[in-house]
Amino acid sequence: MDLLPGLPNDIALECLIRLPLHQFSKAASVCNNWKREIKHPVFRQRRKDSGLTRPVFALAQAVVTTIRKPHGVTSLSSTQFYRLSLYDPERGCWYDLPPIPELVDGLPMFCRVVGVGSELIVIGGCDPVNWRVMDSVFIYNFVSGSWRCGADMPGEQRLFFGCASDSERFVVVAGGHNDEKNALRSVLLYDVAKDDWVTLPEMAMERDECKYAFHRGKFHVIGGYPTHAQGQFQRSAEVYDSATRQWRLEEDFLSDDTCPQTCVEGDDGRLYMWRDGDVVVKCDAMWKQVARLPAEVSNVAYLTVWQGKLLAVGSAAFDELYSGYELDLTCDSKEKKWRKLDTPDEYCGHVQSVCCLEM
Repeated sequence: MDLLPGLPNDIALECLIRLPLHQFSKAASVCNNWKREIKHPVFRQRRKDSGLTRPVFALAQAVVTTIRKPHGVTSLSSTQFYRLSLYDPERGCWYDLPPIPELVDGLPMFCRVVGVGSELIVIGGCDPVNWRVMDSVFIYNFVSGSWRCGADMPGEQRLFFGCASDSERFVVVAGGHNDEKNALRSVLLYDVAKDDWVTLPEMAMERDECKYAFHRGKFHVIGGYPTHAQGQFQRSAEVYDSATRQWRLEEDFLSDDTCPQTCVEGDDGRLYMWRDGDVVVKCDAMWKQVARLPAEVSNVAYLTVWQGKLLAVGSAAFDELYSGYELDLTCDSKEKKWRKLDTPDEYCGHVQSVCCLEM
């Protein structure tokens, strides 16, 4: 059957691949032909090849409440209830994802969120009511607009682990600590398509609160600290070679003893990070300053680069509401100007995990 009556199917498909992300689930419900086309992996690849995919940021974010005081004074405050919010930088809009049906009390505390293809994965964390460590996996499909449960994360309890994906199929979980607060060297790989977990070779070092990044085609475990040195972040990183199934240790990768949680790969293939109020970029073995951060986001929760722009999400202090700023990296001016994002009050809550999806 024709995708669009009166049009050749190749022309009709060109129309479908131009749909915005938030219309996928509606279009897939129109008819079985549209649903089949939109769900097929080739559909997303065709959008990508045509330059039609756009970044979307998913945030595990605290709900904001409005507190009304006498004499008409109001204030905003983050709650302990977390939900998933999306920011579409092209449209400049924010909106909520449907809640996970099994989690009536909100997202797990300290969970990790990563994007794989047209799906968003929520892994681990603590039950927000009884603080029980969870090994659950929940997957949101943007085409169907629905959640499903994935296979539980195997092995011992794990918190504050590094987590990243190759954006296409695999998620890797590394390090963190167990229920006795011992830092871990173990690494797990989750195949989203097969809904199956595989144990990878252990790292050379224990790494609690490490950062995991898919950089230049390889998984990197960055920083973290061992059990005997709680909170003393290491400078080193470990790089996994899938061909040899071995880890390679890189000393002084960070060049400083710092928390690596904001370290991310930009779409230019370089690593960016927040350090001492600056955005820095890794150039070979050196980290060089890109720009000084605005005071309102000096406590950075997330940093990323896309299409020549840099996005920083954070707050002025740990107990204050969050805001976002954007910087145009293509500007020739030496004093690049930050632009504050127009963020509704309800999306200014504390951010505990963020990922970027190309949709």
